[in-house]
Amino acid sequence: MTPALPALPAGVSWSVCLRDARTGEVIAAHQPDAVVSTASVGKLFVLIEAARRFASGELDPAEQLSRDREDQVADSGLWQVLRQPELSAEDACWLVGAVSDNLATNALLRRLGLESVTALTKTLGFTDSRLLDRVRDQRAPDDPPALSVGTAAELADLMVRMSRAEVLAAPVSEQVLGWLRVNTDLSMVASAFGLDPLAHREADRSVRLANKTGTDAGVRADVGVVGGPDAAIAYAVLAQWDPDGGDRRDDVLSAMAAIGQWVSGRLRRAD
Repeated sequence: MTPALPALPAGVSWSVCLRDARTGEVIAAHQPDAVVSTASVGKLFVLIEAARRFASGELDPAEQLSRDREDQVADSGLWQVLRQPELSAEDACWLVGAVSDNLATNALLRRLGLESVTALTKTLGFTDSRLLDRVRDQRAPDDPPALSVGTAAELADLMVRMSRAEVLAAPVSEQVLGWLRVNTDLSMVASAFGLDPLAHREADRSVRLANKTGTDAGVRADVGVVGGPDAAIAYAVLAQWDPDGGDRRDDVLSAMAAIGQWVSGRLRRAD
């Protein structure tokens, strides 16, 4: 019998779904269809659309993207502190995968178009998980209320399909997984795997991980696929709370790490 998931702190809206990455079977879940804010997890759909266009020839990976004034945004990323005024589209994708680069995301999104990213999301069959807007420092009343929203059920399914090379086409899935394997944010579910955050592109400790995280005030989200000696698990662990109601970050991160430990145990036995 599969053990129950670790207890989740009250006062937090959770959406959790863990699937066998090989079969797609749900092995554990908690409110998997709850729609919550997912912050930068929505950048996954930008990466998929970029990979689709690279594979189809619609976009040259070497095409140079400029950082326009409207793209400027603070917080996560490296491009904002670099002297380089332009980056190739492919390099921008690497920055999004590695450090969730906000400026690179906005430059890519300006090139691809939010409408195209939204259409792609619908093509993939998702109704509740989507990117809503570009990254902004401040959200005005007329702006979408969040960068992205999603459900654990849909996002875990996305990672199953990606791990099986079934997101549009094998080259697309493999390209996006490559970008996600250099993610340096292992602060959430992935903290339990004991990987080197700066060097886990290949298997480390017999574990291979590809993941995308999202953070905002009152939001922590980790979506990925992790493979071990005996199993591969696709996961989506999403948490949202009212930041004005108290700082829940430590409680949420502890619970996410506990789920990671639960996943880690499953990777090393075939039952």
